[in-house]
Parts: sequence; C-alpha cells; structure tokens
Amino acid sequence: MRTLVKNGQLLVDNKLVSQDVLIENGIVSSILMPGQDVAADETIDAAGKFVSPGLVDVHVHYREPGYTEKETIRTGTLAAAHGGYTTVCAMPNLNPTPDTVEHLTDQIKLNDEKAVVKVLQYATITENREGDKLVDFAALKNAGAFAFSNDGSGIQTSETMYKAMQEAAKLEMAVVAHVEDSSLSAGGALAETAAERIGVKPIPWVSETAQVARDLMLAESAGAHYHVCHVSSKHTVEIIRAAKRHGINVTCEVTPHHLLLTEDDIVEDNSLFKMNPPLRSEEDRQALVDGLLDGTIDMIATDHAPHTPDEKNKPISKAPFGITGSETAFSMLYTKYVKTGIFTLEQLVGWLAKKPARVFNIKGAGEISVGSPADLAVFNLDDASSIKEIEFESKGKNSPFVGEKVYGQTELTMVDGQVVYQK
Repeated sequence: MRTLVKNGQLLVDNKLVSQDVLIENGIVSSILMPGQDVAADETIDAAGKFVSPGLVDVHVHYREPGYTEKETIRTGTLAAAHGGYTTVCAMPNLNPTPDTVEHLTDQIKLNDEKAVVKVLQYATITENREGDKLVDFAALKNAGAFAFSNDGSGIQTSETMYKAMQEAAKLEMAVVAHVEDSSLSAGGALAETAAERIGVKPIPWVSETAQVARDLMLAESAGAHYHVCHVSSKHTVEIIRAAKRHGINVTCEVTPHHLLLTEDDIVEDNSLFKMNPPLRSEEDRQALVDGLLDGTIDMIATDHAPHTPDEKNKPISKAPFGITGSETAFSMLYTKYVKTGIFTLEQLVGWLAKKPARVFNIKGAGEISVGSPADLAVFNLDDASSIKEIEFESKGKNSPFVGEKVYGQTELTMVDGQVVYQK
C-alpha cells in the first residue's frame, strides 16, 4: 500500500517547506519536492497545511479498567488522535493497577486491542499504587513496562523512593514522579491566593518543591533517571535548573494548562479550574515559560484527566482534580505562544514530539524521516475556529478552554500510515 501526502508544509530548519511524503506499508519511504510524479494507491491532499510529526504525550489517564464512566482506552486514544497525538504513555491509576506481571500483561493486551494510537503503559512503583511495598521492577520491565510511576500520589517515604530509584537505575528505567508531600497538602484544593479567595484549603508550593528537593538528592545517590511530572512552581524550576547544572539525571514536564492559566483565572467556584498541582501565580507561569526556553523543562505533557460531568459539577472542595488536554493542547499553545512570537513552531513541536521521544527513547516517534513509522498529524495553522465540546472524542468534557478561538486545529492524524482521525 502506497500513500502520498502531497502539497503539505514540513518543518525544515525552523521554516515551513513544501514537501510530499510517500508512505509504503506504514513506513515513510521518501520525502519529495512537490510535483514529482509518484504512483500511489491513495493520495491525501494537505495543501497549505502543516504536516507535523505525530505528537508524543508521556502523561495521560485512560481510566480503563475500573473507571470507564470517565474514559475508555478507545475514547481516550480517539481524543489523542483528534489532538494530533500518535504515541501516548498511560498512567497506572486503574483498577486493578498494573503492579504485577499478570496485571501489566492484561493491561497491555487491552491497550493493544482497543487503542487507535500507540499506547505505552506505566507500571506502578508500589503495590496498588499505595504504601511502601515495592513492585518487582525487573519482572515488570520484562513484561513491557514503559516506566514506573505512582502518578496521583507522591511517594511519602524517603526510603521507599530511594530503593525504587536504585532498582530502576539497575534496569536503566525512569522513575516518573507525582511530587507532593501530603503532610503539607492534605485536604487542599487550590493554590494559596485562590484558596483564600474561594474559601477552600490551599495546596502550598512547598508541598511540591520540598519533595522534588528530596528526590533530587536521592536520584543523585542512586544514579537514577528521575522525571518530574507537571511542574507548577517557580521554586521547583529553580532547583531542577540547579540540579541539571550539577549533573543530576533529572528531566521534567509542564502541562498546557499551567502555561495557559493562573490562579487569577479562578474568579468563582468552578471545578473546571481544579487540577493537581493547582494553578499558581503569574510569576510561577512565567517561570515555567522561562524554564522551557532555557532547557530546564524538557517537554510538554497534557496530564489528560477526564471526569464525568456530575463529578465536575460539584464545588471545588468536593470535585476531583483534573482537566482534559489531548484535544486542545496543540491549538491552544500554537495560538497563545507561537502566533504571539513567544515560541517558534519548531520549539513547540520539539516539546510536544521530538523531546519526549528522545528523553524516553521511544524509537521511531517524534519525527518524519525516511525509514520511520508514518506517524504524523496535519494541522491547519491559517484558519481560526472555536473549541467545541460537541467535537470532543473524549468522554471527559472538563475543559476550561471550550469556546476559545484558536488556530492549529487538527485536520488529520495517521498512525503507521493509517488514518485514525480526519476532520
């Protein structure tokens, strides 16, 4: 099967260049100048559109098994495809959790059966993603674990995290951490200023930064690759920057919502703005932008976290944490940051595709090159449209970005040369 994606604009040395992409049996076989006479079984006209490497998201929640009223593997991966993502890494807060070889094997089989994009599966750090009893790291690696995480819960005991890092380091695997000292944040819902305004308990910045500081020292001693999820505080950015200069093997991510919103946007009791870590100050948001630009922050990951409308219609004090992100990330970031000249398109694609693939050694992802899998997305950079809830593929509609006018909506997404989303 030969497919030609013609007349599209590919990113070459930070410039959009007209090129055609020939795909044979799911692999990019040639990148051609437009107008060359090429025989193909199928032709896709991407005239004037941006043909991007498929995006890579190292942080999504798909809720199946256990919580399918919120999301399923199919709806979650359809949402990813709608957002231009072709590879995603699924967190382990499921029921049962992928904490044994049997559970992980069953989860990977379920992902393979139901997903429309490529899903890499996290295993947990501790049994059932709680307490201090470590999983069998070597067995889970051999069973196909992508990395190890207790996302949603910080590891509270230093000894547990240290031993986990030692085990992961032996296997050259990453420990991917939700960083939160629950003794400082228990019962909290928002950052300090917003919490006082709305009348709920706060989640102070130190609950994040203190645990990162601890973990950085543990990672240095263990020789582990330590990856920090959803950095939100300027203080966390500062200590990760210092740790990188010191040679500690630390990487980190930031979410679109922490780049796009602050606690000043929470003007009423609206649970669409409740996420963990919480939205913080404008000074924190600017520090996150600076951290991306200077290389302290390595990538952007959505933390796509769908919930039911009934759950998110509760007051902030009672609603679950999290917002959806797969379907709005590229268009919102392109509109607010690339169109305004703060980021280049090349930088944005780097943080959303190339860098996560490189950091986590996801072979064949994050690039369009001869011999690589034909995982790509086609974006319309020129025409404005509105984000509409009715167009979401995710079961979760919990996004504060509905109604936003954006550029960069997805026209088409391909995985291994097969169309998995088309507008």
